[in-house]
Parts: sequence; C-alpha cells; structure tokens
Amino acid sequence: MYTKQEASAIKRKFWTTLGLYMKPVPSAWHEKVNWLNYKTGVKDVFFRLHADHKLARICIEITHKDPMIRKIFYDHFTAMKTMLHDALEEEWRWIEYTEDELGKPLAAICMEETEVNVMDEKSWPTIISFFKPRFIALDAFWGDVKDGMDGIQL
Repeated sequence: MYTKQEASAIKRKFWTTLGLYMKPVPSAWHEKVNWLNYKTGVKDVFFRLHADHKLARICIEITHKDPMIRKIFYDHFTAMKTMLHDALEEEWRWIEYTEDELGKPLAAICMEETEVNVMDEKSWPTIISFFKPRFIALDAFWGDVKDGMDGIQL
C-alpha cells in the first residue's frame, strides 16, 4: 500500500514520462502540441486520458452543462461515427449520458485497456503503447472535423 504522497509521486512520474515520450510527436498538422493538455479549441469538448490501478482510458468528453446542447454535440459525433472509427481503426464505446467523479453530467466516447496498473512501472509501456496511437489517430480525426464543430458552439 502506498501513502497519498507516494501514490501521487508515482502518478506524477508516469504522466511526466508519458508527456516526455509524446513531446517530440507533432500533431497531424505538423504543429507542436501539448498532448497531456490537448486543446480541442471547442468549448466543452475535451480529450481525456486516465490511468489508475485497474485500467487506462482515453475519451472524448462532452461536458456542456445544458443537456440539450450536450446532446447536439453527441449527435454530431454520432453522425461521424464511421469516420471516427475508421481513423481510430477500432470501435470505441459510446456513452450518451454518464457522470464524472464529481457527479457532473457528460457524454463520452471511450476506449479502455484493462489489467494495467499505473502504480506498477512494468505496466507503463503497455499504457503508453495504448495511449500513443489512439491519441495520434484522434488528433488526425479532429483536424479533419474540428471546423464543423465550431458552428455548433452555442
């Protein structure tokens, strides 16, 4: 078992390692990008990475507080589902309504890798190998569709 400080230090070391690993990778449009704090440029649409002692997850999260607007965004992504899955070369899980750890509602499109543990450095190559190609593919997809999302901002 780890103390809070030890657990925090291990997680911080993982995210720093991932950030350093991804830093030299340019965006699909050959621009410098902060992969761990990826800016979609669309309010209330985020790309999130999560890793804990059970799994690693990459998600597109739609967090608009108005459920109708959140659904409009979700439906727009749904209309591009085939394009997204083609870019990712796999099908992700679609969740029209869920809540984050603080109870705030959101919609999400996610992929998970189970049986990894961010607290175990031996799992880090598997987690990084899970995140990297998906995030790069997600960035390429986003570059193609982002302009169409700008018109939805309400």
